[in-house]
Amino acid sequence: MPNGVAFKDGALYVAEVNRVLRFDGIESRLLEPPKPVIVNDSFPTDRQHGWKFIAFGPDGQLYVPVGAPCNICEPDPDRYALLKRMKPDGSGVETYARGIRNTVGFDWHPQTKELWFTDNGRDRQGDDVPPDELNHAPKPGLHFGYPYCHGGDIPDPEYGKKRPCSEFTAPTQKLGPHVAALGMRFYAGSMFPSEYRNQIFIAEHGSWNRSTPIGYRVTVVELNGNKAVSYKPFAQGWLQGSRAWGRPVDVLVMPDGALLVSDDEAGAIYRISYKK
Repeated sequence: MPNGVAFKDGALYVAEVNRVLRFDGIESRLLEPPKPVIVNDSFPTDRQHGWKFIAFGPDGQLYVPVGAPCNICEPDPDRYALLKRMKPDGSGVETYARGIRNTVGFDWHPQTKELWFTDNGRDRQGDDVPPDELNHAPKPGLHFGYPYCHGGDIPDPEYGKKRPCSEFTAPTQKLGPHVAALGMRFYAGSMFPSEYRNQIFIAEHGSWNRSTPIGYRVTVVELNGNKAVSYKPFAQGWLQGSRAWGRPVDVLVMPDGALLVSDDEAGAIYRISYKK
């Protein structure tokens, strides 16, 4: 899983399970990094779903997720299964969104500046239930269902009677069940054909507990406004039959418009480019 890093004003921010650190002036001190400054160490110490992807939003704040400390449970809603944001110095911490089992990938639309994120569905409900999710959070205060509802319309067998699915924000796109959707990015480059501009690339790490493995690929979700109109493979081949030689973790658009894909199974970073 990815360890979160973010860069702002010459400083490198690094997320650990329970804290965020900052290395000031890092570019001129790569061989002898400075001692880290603790930005915020108030996060839970649970390792299950504790590893973090972090990023600075268009508002200049640092977004830090905290996953559920379990497969399915009803944790403290002010501590777990949420996405928080804070000022670069670690102050002003607030909860931006709730009901998120485990997100390790989010990005902001290049035009609207609104937040989108992936979320991993719960396990042990069978091969095909529930789906992973692509969610849209245009404003703070939304709840995306966990642990009461999955995929927008699937009540949880243990907790679903407590709160109906109608109370929550449904995903914009249901992704494959157990594909382990991780990193995602909007494509804002100019190298690829124009139909890819402002669309979403998702790294699917791949299922670990499904009788027929799926995922192990990069998919693309096409948007029309804020509505998803298609979800399809973009790059695949890491899964050969029932065995995988690669597992995509994250995607990143380079300044030249090429797409980087990280793979923690093969220990590689791939560059996908386009020529007419």
